[in-house]
Amino acid sequence: MDLFDAIKNRRTANSRFADKNISEEHIELLIRMASHSPSHFNSQPWRFIIIDDKEIIKKIAVIAGDSMTELMDDGRFWKQYRKYFRFSEEEMEKTKDGIHIDHLPAFLKPFAKSIFSEAGGKVISKFKVSRILGNDEEKLVSSSPLLFAIILTKDEYKKEELSGFYSVISMGAVIQTLWLVTTSVGMGMQFISTPGEIPVKWKALSDILNVNDDYELMAVFRMGYTDPEIKRPTIDWKSSQRKEPDELAFRNKFGGKYK
Repeated sequence: MDLFDAIKNRRTANSRFADKNISEEHIELLIRMASHSPSHFNSQPWRFIIIDDKEIIKKIAVIAGDSMTELMDDGRFWKQYRKYFRFSEEEMEKTKDGIHIDHLPAFLKPFAKSIFSEAGGKVISKFKVSRILGNDEEKLVSSSPLLFAIILTKDEYKKEELSGFYSVISMGAVIQTLWLVTTSVGMGMQFISTPGEIPVKWKALSDILNVNDDYELMAVFRMGYTDPEIKRPTIDWKSSQRKEPDELAFRNKFGGKYK
């Protein structure tokens, strides 16, 4: 796939993957391409854990599902991310950012804006939305043929120093490389983010992966081959809109017209 096409076609995979193991050729390709990402002084602060053991994946899936449910129930998720929720194509066209929650069970659609609001706790509880999302999250992770974890060495990842900042920049380059490689070979990729919002859950996940004290677990992604015939999750969204260059960029100084 052409590089520009891969960049434009890259999407977060919200649905299940095809019931097919990832080839060893593609696993090595992911690692080799990620290794070519830039890093400060070529420090290469990242290490990768390739997880294809079904039992380990199931344990991580339970943590991910429980984390999603907990975040929904206690209101943290809504408070932090409500500003990104959109409920129509018109809203998406107006802001050109956020996520369009376009896939809901029929009985939930009339209550969408109430559910996805800071004050939606009672509605969430009544319709068991948190459990629906938690169950979907667990199923998505547990059915994934591969999880890809990124850890950073604490020799470089020092949070209060510039080396820590540089390490995170480098990790971002690794993640973009992984996203473009998966796109180019017909795979999908999704960040397993919910455990990272709850420190005790993230610690449990780190312990499962046996990450020692010299490293810090930073990110875990689910990966697999995509299949357009697979049904979407019970509650799902899309986010294809992008702001125009003249909305994003300035020339010479902040506020200066791009063109």
